[in-house]
Amino acid sequence: MAAEQGPKGVCFDCSKSEAYTPQVNLKAWRRKLQGSVKIFINKDPITLERLREAACYVFVAPQEHFAPEEFAAMREYAEEGGSLMFMLTEEGESRLGTNLNAFLEGYGIQVNSDAVVRTVYHKYLHPKEVYISHGVLNRGINSGAGKRVGKEAAAGALSASISEPGPNANLAFAYPYGSSLTVAKPSFAVLSSGPISLPLNRPICALHESPAGGRLCVLGSSHIFSDAWFDKDENGKLAEVLVKWLLKLDGVEMEVADADEIEISEYIHVPDTESLAQRVRCCLEESEEVTKDFTVLFDHSLFKFDTSLIPEAVQLYEQFEVKHEPLSLIPP
Repeated sequence: MAAEQGPKGVCFDCSKSEAYTPQVNLKAWRRKLQGSVKIFINKDPITLERLREAACYVFVAPQEHFAPEEFAAMREYAEEGGSLMFMLTEEGESRLGTNLNAFLEGYGIQVNSDAVVRTVYHKYLHPKEVYISHGVLNRGINSGAGKRVGKEAAAGALSASISEPGPNANLAFAYPYGSSLTVAKPSFAVLSSGPISLPLNRPICALHESPAGGRLCVLGSSHIFSDAWFDKDENGKLAEVLVKWLLKLDGVEMEVADADEIEISEYIHVPDTESLAQRVRCCLEESEEVTKDFTVLFDHSLFKFDTSLIPEAVQLYEQFEVKHEPLSLIPP
């Protein structure tokens, strides 16, 4: 039985103590979706029959573990043509106390236990509130958002100013308190952290499409579509594009060529300098062999008291044309 798309609408799961629900912190997104699709909530255990009631299931920051039978139901649901969307947060599943990576790894996606930070200040005060203007990796995102389409729109060949995003610029969005992803085939990345954030040019949003038409979207930030951030920059447009792709609406499709030729930087681990600074350790270095006659080790020229500088001081009288006579008091 294939899941029918469109009329069934979007279901937000609330069975895993999700930090964000349509009633809490997702009101703006809910109002946006209600204009085009049906919205409902699931508080019951996840089963295949329950999943089939919706065209797309959304999990925003789940804070409980999934059971193996729930993973099996979601996997079968996706194989039947259903759509799933997962949104996590900084530090990945370890911060939320869930086990989603065990499910996502089957699709070549892993949410890293890190945080995307901006290296320079722009628009937002906190370093983890990242403004990304050069992070689109697939022209399908720009096309769905009404941006320019063409080879010049691919990441790495952008000329739009960071402070003057014109109508032909790439989609610019805020990425608050999110983590990076590790993506491998058959999945593909569509958004990256950009060249001005750390980790550098790493995936932050990945998609997957099964042969039966089932679709999967993984986003490293759950704050990005919250009420506080939905109207910042073009986050609302990004949410609209991703939901339309999951529901297969308005012909929103990703570019296959861009999915096969994504330029992503390597994930580089660096030492935790903060913790290392708290654990100072001494070290031993090899030195030259010390002579047995220790007396030669003393340098008497460093400190001494003698008259060797008197002749040089007397010559200064002639050089400065000053009479060589005892000093006297200057009358007031």
